[in-house]
Amino acid sequence: MGERTATFAAGCFWGIETAFREVEGVVDAEVGYTGGSTEEPTYEQVCTGRTGHAEAVRVVYDPERVSYEALLSVFWRIHDPTQRDRQGPDVGTQYRSAIFVHDEDQRRAAESSKTDLDRSGRLSRPVATEIEDAGPFWRAEEYHQRYLEKRGRGGCRIP
Repeated sequence: MGERTATFAAGCFWGIETAFREVEGVVDAEVGYTGGSTEEPTYEQVCTGRTGHAEAVRVVYDPERVSYEALLSVFWRIHDPTQRDRQGPDVGTQYRSAIFVHDEDQRRAAESSKTDLDRSGRLSRPVATEIEDAGPFWRAEEYHQRYLEKRGRGGCRIP
């Protein structure tokens, strides 16, 4: 079947990358920027909120070992999907909650899981997560890759 790619935005990308790296079946995870209009944006440009990009994590996974649905479950668990354009103290469109789908199977799974979460009654507000077609993914600067791992920290997750 071969490796597949999934892309998620859920606030600060450092903790999100760490969470996905811990999932068995994830081959690689890297942080970057997607969903915007500027080519090859820098962190400083994305932080202005004017490029339209989200801080995101591109996950390469082995579908024989972990399903896309399992990755969606991790995504929903590691952030607050009811917040629009923010996660905790981080505010701006670059911190939005979004699933960037790579094909129609991912779109159906993402939409279904979003609907199921909304209907579950577990959340006090509606899910604000956007589901968008995946576009260009610009890998973030090297100092952002495995940022928390390099500093011996476990994560900055917002439950």
